[in-house]
Amino acid sequence: MRFHQVKELVDWAADYHARLADQYSRMAAAGDNERVRMALEYLTERERKMQNDLLGYLDDGSDHSTVLETWFDDPNDFPHAPVLERLPESANGESVQNVLATALTTHRTLQDLYAHRAELSGGNDERAFFEALASGHEAEVRRIARDMQRLEDY
Repeated sequence: MRFHQVKELVDWAADYHARLADQYSRMAAAGDNERVRMALEYLTERERKMQNDLLGYLDDGSDHSTVLETWFDDPNDFPHAPVLERLPESANGESVQNVLATALTTHRTLQDLYAHRAELSGGNDERAFFEALASGHEAEVRRIARDMQRLEDY
């Protein structure tokens, strides 16, 4: 579908975080490396938080209801979505660094998606909304890298 409302993209992203959390959780339960298991459990927690944050935007009382109802035309149908769908498949639980690389790539790709939407936005409120989401993912990338490095150092 070519036309979307902002809330559809936010809903899709929240669902994506939920699917990542589920995958990380399954990988943690199946793994036998203690550090990798801890890293995957940490990522599960972070993905659930990101999912809940996005779902908060979709609540009826959200301050962003006007932006969420905004329509946009994107002939590419969420250009980063196919890439994001393939990323969890490439995750493996062999090492903390492999898990970290997939997590960082996922979040940077989401950040790019939000930046793309900000560039193509039709108004200041929509631009500010997507810029805030992109900035949030930038902060998340830093947080994940820092925390996973601490885990690796122990």
